[in-house]
Amino acid sequence: MSAPHTAVNIVRYRVADAPEVRIGLHADGEVTELRGVASLAELWRLPLAELRDLLTRHEPGPALPLARVRLLAPVDGTTEVWASGVTYRVSREARVEESERAADVYQLVYEAARPELFFKSAAWRVRGPGEPIGVRADSEVDVPEPELALVVNRFGEIVGYTICDDVSSRTIEGENPLYLPQAKIYFGACALGPWITPVWAVADPYDLDIALAITRDGGTAWQGTASTSQLHRRLDDLVGYLMRGDVHPDGVVLSTGTCLVPPTPFSLRDGDTVQITIGTIGTLANPVRRGLPPGA
Repeated sequence: MSAPHTAVNIVRYRVADAPEVRIGLHADGEVTELRGVASLAELWRLPLAELRDLLTRHEPGPALPLARVRLLAPVDGTTEVWASGVTYRVSREARVEESERAADVYQLVYEAARPELFFKSAAWRVRGPGEPIGVRADSEVDVPEPELALVVNRFGEIVGYTICDDVSSRTIEGENPLYLPQAKIYFGACALGPWITPVWAVADPYDLDIALAITRDGGTAWQGTASTSQLHRRLDDLVGYLMRGDVHPDGVVLSTGTCLVPPTPFSLRDGDTVQITIGTIGTLANPVRRGLPPGA
């Protein structure tokens, strides 16, 4: 069974400045509403086979050019965002460098059977495409972490992929690993987008190029490329541990860790723009604000 269009993506959006949030499908530069579906969380309550059948049977209504809609963060309801740590060698090395006194902790978790998993954000706090991400006012060194994110349904099946920017304070986490929640979980620390690419549309999630570009004052402040082929863990293994002893009635988004870390002492600055591109999934771009206040 094939999708009705090439490169179909699931989107959460508004038309211009209208207050109504809609769920739709994006293909070939156009967006059509997925009628009868009020939220993404609704979709993640379905088994994978039923979700695919629903999207395949979708009868496209009037199409809008992508430029006429405002894409929103592809997460809603009680869907949580979780993240994985130290899943790539470069991430392990970066954590060891910034936390010399606790270097063994990161080496041990890199080699352990059980992965590092942590809560990242509630849906309502996630930043979408074009929305500002934040760096903490009480931190000196802050970095974006470009990551492939898995969209997982309530049954623990991977149903799609999106892009996550796991914004982090290297200063705070480097002081003590127990400060990780303060380094990782605050308003503006998580961005998702631009949409969700169904799992069946990605031939090999272990062969996706990842590119990070940080622009500043009209030029490139830092850029790098990597690949999910460098991932030290299996995706289904990460999901399996996340679902152990827990329930996610509206599904869950699981970011899989970073393979691109700007070297110390590089830090994001107010006014920077972070752009992350992953394979055929798309590009997520966000401006940076320091001390981003709630509601910004």
